[in-house]
Amino acid sequence: METFKQRLAEQKERHAGGNKWIGTGGSSPFGHGGAHPEGIRIGGKSENRSAVKVWEKREFKNLDDNVELGTRNIKVALRRLRRFARQGAAEELDLDRTIAGTARNAGWLDLHMRPERHNAVKVLIFLDIGGSMDDHIRVCEELFSACRSEFKHLEHFYFHNCVYDHVWKDNTRRGTERIPMFDLLHKYGNDYKLIFVGDATMSPHEILRPGASVEYNNKEAGAVWLRRMTDTWPHAIWLNPEPEHYWPYRQSIGLIHELLGGRMFPLTLDGLERGMRILSK
Repeated sequence: METFKQRLAEQKERHAGGNKWIGTGGSSPFGHGGAHPEGIRIGGKSENRSAVKVWEKREFKNLDDNVELGTRNIKVALRRLRRFARQGAAEELDLDRTIAGTARNAGWLDLHMRPERHNAVKVLIFLDIGGSMDDHIRVCEELFSACRSEFKHLEHFYFHNCVYDHVWKDNTRRGTERIPMFDLLHKYGNDYKLIFVGDATMSPHEILRPGASVEYNNKEAGAVWLRRMTDTWPHAIWLNPEPEHYWPYRQSIGLIHELLGGRMFPLTLDGLERGMRILSK
């Protein structure tokens, strides 16, 4: 960062190529369109996805929870995580009691009502958004839609790459309406099930080091926050839309896999079923 500030002060004109100045192409760690394993991308489109900082205001879109699923199988897989309870006002006809009461009443209709059955499982879902997750929007929207229909007690939050000291509910206002993670840790009890959805693909520094977030200088490492979350909500899994055979080649996936105690599953029907079995224990 100090070198970047120095280049900003020294450079007076546009530059392309080379390994020093802020510009396009080349192997300089500053600019865009070039090749550098740990650079700062300034403007332009993400091509190699290797930047460790992004110097721009990026806009992410909310996931659509009204998307029609291409298959009902995702919902079927989620139904493994069910614990029904009757809650609320007595608004549903209790047919068995009505028949029994009517029989005892010599044929006079004796109506009995009962509260509706609802899935009593409580779920917190944290969704990685933007960057490399743009490749997986469709499947994430399908999952999000299924979760909204299956779980009555569902709270969702967004993050980018790794969870740090704040998350947000609306991507269009993420710069102004951030929710401190400490607030969530104190608000939701340990009876909630925790689901992360993300490709876990980032620089390992973003997980292990303070100040390494791609977007701002976080005071504590992502690993610290992940441990706090899994300590608070021990029934936790990570769903990864990246194909499972890619995982051994990405160091960051291995780190998060370890931090979650091996409870990372591919975002496939088989992976969902395995994940739901873990959460239902």
